[in-house]
Amino acid sequence: MAVHHGPDGPDPMHAAAIDDAAKALLLAWDVAREQVTPRLSSVQLNALLAVERAEGINLGGLAGELSMLLSSASRLCDRLVASGMVERVPGRADRREIALYLTPASRTLLAELRQIRRHALTGVLEKMSSGGRAALLRGLTEFAAAAEENGGSASAQTA
Repeated sequence: MAVHHGPDGPDPMHAAAIDDAAKALLLAWDVAREQVTPRLSSVQLNALLAVERAEGINLGGLAGELSMLLSSASRLCDRLVASGMVERVPGRADRREIALYLTPASRTLLAELRQIRRHALTGVLEKMSSGGRAALLRGLTEFAAAAEENGGSASAQTA
């Protein structure tokens, strides 16, 4: 969706105001993550989310999704396998290639994370007017679409 922003683009003050307002939303994400995944780093959580989005992804694909070196992605997978969050399976087309899959434990963890986060968001949304909730949803939906068009990175995506 093309939106005209005038000769100079969007107002930089909007970006600053959104940055300030987004702190509450990001806090809800962080609090939920800390409750559910205190033993996982944010990089490990992002790796789980990447595997969830692309079940059977290989190490090279994961490294690309997370913008990291293949060797770093391999060590990250070693830690996730050791913690029971990811399993490695030989590839179907090439047995030398390793495909990555979530375990039932990691699926449960991600579902719990989403449930806690949505509960926290519901508490805040209940305090907003219906018009405010509708405007927020409309704005965030448009923001997500624009970010996707802009090549939003997987590391910025969340449970």
